[in-house]
Amino acid sequence: MSKKPNKNPNSIYIKEIRKILPHRYPFLLVDRVLNLKKGKSIEAVKNVTFNEPFFNGHFPENKIMPGVLIIEAIAQSGGILLYHSIPEPEDKFMMLSKINNAKFRKPVVPGDQINLHVELVKQKSRFCEVKGKAMVDGEVVVESDIIASLLSREEMNEQP
Repeated sequence: MSKKPNKNPNSIYIKEIRKILPHRYPFLLVDRVLNLKKGKSIEAVKNVTFNEPFFNGHFPENKIMPGVLIIEAIAQSGGILLYHSIPEPEDKFMMLSKINNAKFRKPVVPGDQINLHVELVKQKSRFCEVKGKAMVDGEVVVESDIIASLLSREEMNEQP
């Protein structure tokens, strides 16, 4: 099997995403990065399939992706952006600290492709702020401002 050529040097495929994010099934919510501008912005994709485990209970007869998971997909996209925007990212652990101005505009259902757009707003030594929106078919479905704490891996290992 030959490796798929990466025609866009600013895109990232799932194999590389798995090296950056600690999340795994069923909680890895970014399938591909379409465009990355280090220190500025990221565009990524989450394909929503009928087989997503959360659809079994949310809701069996009217399947809707939970809004908090869409915000998590925005946060994970922001994590990939931050990974490529800070020095020595492999020594850092990014943890969601705060969600501001979250707005849920339309439901996301099986078969939708979520386009995630995240911009880096502020970056300090221990905190970063991103502004993100999730879109389906060109329409905003969710938007939010997110603040993440940057902890050292050493600090994380000290946690009980």
